[in-house]
Amino acid sequence: MDIENAYITLPKGFIANGVHAGLKPNGNPDLGFIGSDRPASVAGVYTKNLVKGHSLTRSISIIKKQETVRGIIINSGNANACVGEMGEEDAKSMASAVAKELNVDSDDILTASTGVIGSRLPLDKILSAIPGLVNNASSSEETGHLAERAIMTTDTQPKEVAATVNIFGKEITIAAIAKGSGMIHPNLATMISVFTTDANIKQDVLQSMISDNVKDTYNRVSVDGDTSVCDMVVIMANSASETPEITMGSEEYETFKEAFHALCFDLAKMIASDGEGASKLVEVEVVGAKTAQDAYLCVLSICRSPLCKTAIFGQDANCGRFITALGYSGADIDPDKISMFLSGLPVYEKGVALPFDEEVAKEKLSEHDILIRVELNDGEYNDRMWTCDFTYDYVKINASYRS
Repeated sequence: MDIENAYITLPKGFIANGVHAGLKPNGNPDLGFIGSDRPASVAGVYTKNLVKGHSLTRSISIIKKQETVRGIIINSGNANACVGEMGEEDAKSMASAVAKELNVDSDDILTASTGVIGSRLPLDKILSAIPGLVNNASSSEETGHLAERAIMTTDTQPKEVAATVNIFGKEITIAAIAKGSGMIHPNLATMISVFTTDANIKQDVLQSMISDNVKDTYNRVSVDGDTSVCDMVVIMANSASETPEITMGSEEYETFKEAFHALCFDLAKMIASDGEGASKLVEVEVVGAKTAQDAYLCVLSICRSPLCKTAIFGQDANCGRFITALGYSGADIDPDKISMFLSGLPVYEKGVALPFDEEVAKEKLSEHDILIRVELNDGEYNDRMWTCDFTYDYVKINASYRS
């Protein structure tokens, strides 16, 4: 069951907080912490960009070598990337400062950073803020929301979800937060997102679940075609529900996985809808492809096409742009079999553009939620992906991002 008022500390045994440490000039929270009162099984997926931030590479190495952690510290406003060995040391210093307050090992604390690439973290500011951040962390709604706001960069809306499931006769809670607005494109994970749950699940089962579930959720979002260097999705399961262990393939696993997938699905749509400067949420659906790869290439091509995305912004039902994107997608398609609908309006059939009422088309494309449906009529494979329109504000935001 979805929880309407969601925050990251709803599962038992988790605390969180967010503070302003001085990384963001606007005074908003920019340093967040999420912790567990006991060791929590951990798993994650990460960007495939060969360039990776130092905070991220540290977390990857920790999750590879140990099964549990006690929390994660995340800063926004600075990516801690491409600054050399000092970036690695700064990530360690952040974690060590948190660990000291909690009296745990520094490798029990994961690190994540997001923001401007190529500038060193203002470590003195961060270290000064950590005692207050950690010692005032709690399971309250207020501090849970603060943790989410601390990880936001160009996001205009917080992204928080939660759900409960009944397993072994007990209520188990799953909660998650995410940040993501620009530099969003499929490549395992294309944002920073943290899940917490009080379920009893070991690392290997968590890893399988999270790897499977990002494929058609987070990995089906494209805002601008860019994949950042700090992207990660992690989940921590601390067993505080005191239920038996959820094992791979069991009925309990399927119940938990279904709820987890639904939350990933909701967050993915939130990220697409909150794309930098976006005014519309666009879903691209391709059906009837020869292969799964062909279907994927088609949705991907439309979603990353600036011409398609600006047409949506301009409420211009220019089907030629979408057909062109399909043609260069690399998919094995037959142009003479393609039909297309823009929010239900037929604009293309069996390789031929159709006449349609421009006013009706403009009215349909004026809605916030847009559906582009492509029928390839050449097989049994389908796919879908979310994106947003390109507006004037996207250029404004990214032309002056560092300032």
